[in-house]
Amino acid sequence: MRTDFDPAAMSRNEFYKLLTATVVPRPIAWVSTTSADGTHNLAPHSFFTIASVAPPVVQFSSVGRKDTLHNVEATGQFVVNFAPEGLFEQINDTGTDFPHGVSEFEAAGIATEPSLRVKPPRVAASPVALECEVHSTLRIGDGTVVFGRVVHAAVSEDVLADGHPEISRLKPLSRLGKDEWAAVSGVREISRIRHADWRGPAGDR
Repeated sequence: MRTDFDPAAMSRNEFYKLLTATVVPRPIAWVSTTSADGTHNLAPHSFFTIASVAPPVVQFSSVGRKDTLHNVEATGQFVVNFAPEGLFEQINDTGTDFPHGVSEFEAAGIATEPSLRVKPPRVAASPVALECEVHSTLRIGDGTVVFGRVVHAAVSEDVLADGHPEISRLKPLSRLGKDEWAAVSGVREISRIRHADWRGPAGDR
């Protein structure tokens, strides 16, 4: 048995809660931007993924018109800072609806470091920073998808193993439904099967 949900018969917030409770876990783009007047902004966005590899493009969605979106439209630049488990409270702090013009870096006491290729600063304690120039934006309903071309990536040596980011060192956070967050646990590995090596469905092997 299944329970049916009709988005046309539900409020926007009701269906939003259903979507965010079922599209899980969602990685978090901790996006730093700088306004046209020089104020640094920092906010978490959990509608985030990779759009392209060549060229390298990441994307996040801004639901509503928030400072992050205003800033990327005004300046054409942003940084996606990795959201690690150890900065859980600080990441949540930067989701506070501070008044326009307030810097979350300052309000939440988060240290910055300069970026190499773009004006917005990085989060100094974040192990990975993807410096981006805006590729394009796409308005869909009450959201705007921001596509950013990655022009530089900076990764802390502390999370590298043989030159590659190691999940046990990164310790990423993700968003679930309601006020729920999650850390990575129970990592499993499996190789993709080539057709030449196919031995039938997993349940039959």
